[in-house]
Amino acid sequence: MDQIKNQQVREKFNSYPAPIREKMLALRQLVLEVADAPLEETLKWGEPSYLCPQGSTVRMDAKPKQPGQYALYFNCKSKLVDTFRELYADRFHFEGNRAIVFQLNDTPDTVALKHCIFLSLNYHKLKHLPLLGA
Repeated sequence: MDQIKNQQVREKFNSYPAPIREKMLALRQLVLEVADAPLEETLKWGEPSYLCPQGSTVRMDAKPKQPGQYALYFNCKSKLVDTFRELYADRFHFEGNRAIVFQLNDTPDTVALKHCIFLSLNYHKLKHLPLLGA
């Protein structure tokens, strides 16, 4: 597991309950594995966020009002979640046009999830293609 260099991000991860933190750190690791360009890891709207020059920001969080649930968030003005729904409706649960939502006991399809992360981190290169080139 790659060390979290940004102190605010590290503190945010440490604030999650242990079972959620483990799942969130696994999501973080997938983002780091998929990135084919340097990422900026920061807090955006108080959520761990991953920015890439050629892509759209990927954020993640677990909300106290929804215990046992965590999510990956995407730009709601993009075609990302609509594309993910088209490709992976049978594998993920979606929240509107902004998130893939997981329950604590879910075992996410990591191949499909990595593909979604890749599409987001490369969005500006792919947004003109049907289904983002998928």
